[in-house]
Amino acid sequence: MSKSRKAWLRLGWNAWALGMEASAVIGLRTMKIAAGGAAAEAEALRMVSEKVEAAAALQAMAMTGALGFTAQAASSKAVAHYRRKVQANRRRLTKR
Repeated sequence: MSKSRKAWLRLGWNAWALGMEASAVIGLRTMKIAAGGAAAEAEALRMVSEKVEAAAALQAMAMTGALGFTAQAASSKAVAHYRRKVQANRRRLTKR
């Protein structure tokens, strides 16, 4: 298997994992927000601000060339960027 093909397969796996992790975070956030109160309000505000910050950071990376110069590199780095954010949220939301 060629190096390029392996890179695309790895990207596909990471994109799938991002979807699964995001689904878990959506469920965790839904439960927290549904519980109501100050914690729910804080979570809703945090969710929106994190999404704006993550998108702005990714846009800055794209504009500076930090994502690379090939479709595969840019896609991989974009998925990795969002996976780190989603994983951090999952860890935070599952702490007791």
